[in-house]
Amino acid sequence: MDAQDVISFIPQLRGRPVTVVPLDGGLTNRNYRLDTDGESFVLRVAGRDTALLGIDRACEVASSRIAAALGVGPEVVAYLPDHGAMLRRFVPGRTLTAEDVQRPAVLRRLVSALRRYHDGPPAAGRFSPFAIVRNYHALARDRRVTFPDNFGRALERLAVIEQQSKSEDPPCPCHNDLLAANLIDDGATVRIIDWEYSGMGDLFFDLGNLAANNEFDTANERDLIEAYFGEVRPDHLRRLRLMRQASDMREAMWGFLQSALSTLGVDYLAYGRKHLERFSQRVT
Repeated sequence: MDAQDVISFIPQLRGRPVTVVPLDGGLTNRNYRLDTDGESFVLRVAGRDTALLGIDRACEVASSRIAAALGVGPEVVAYLPDHGAMLRRFVPGRTLTAEDVQRPAVLRRLVSALRRYHDGPPAAGRFSPFAIVRNYHALARDRRVTFPDNFGRALERLAVIEQQSKSEDPPCPCHNDLLAANLIDDGATVRIIDWEYSGMGDLFFDLGNLAANNEFDTANERDLIEAYFGEVRPDHLRRLRLMRQASDMREAMWGFLQSALSTLGVDYLAYGRKHLERFSQRVT
């Protein structure tokens, strides 16, 4: 189903002239900017078999609405579960790059938004990168995905990281996919989009995921911890770095599974190998 077919089912757009422009950058879904009568929206149409990636669309919409209420994300205008589609307000501002996220002023704005969500109402669903990797691995193996030779050793290391990262801290609502492409900065506020993997989890996964996805160096990691907690404690850095490794392993396994699921023109195996190599390089 293309964008025009979906638009016909959205009451807020019915009977209005709509200009549709495809948006680049989606690794899981197809995204379109819609302009009509002086208003702009983004239509996201889900890719095939995304439930196998652990995506619960009802949970995603619930998290998106919480984020919007907290001023962290854009308003959800319509949700069409039968068509795998969600319409949200277009967010003015600049989509960030990894280099942008590393800048202290931008990072502070992002941390402010992230903390607001972490401290907000409970999210629907739960998120564990370790359980997700195990599930992705089983699904990919069933689909005869070929893994690199060092994959078994990586799984063994991930099991150690899971034990080392255990904590008595209660779970909190997390985004769990903090790519720069999911961050939009208007100069005053950073808004976070694409809440597909959101759920109750470990805030240090959000921090480690942010560090991994945006290629933080040691100084950037310290800036992140200080912006979030007000000081840099060795245990906070330790937990961030453990979850940074878990993030790369989760991304690797996501790529391998997507190579067997997705119909989008993306080299998912190369994506998986890149993150597996990063994981292996950081293992101590």
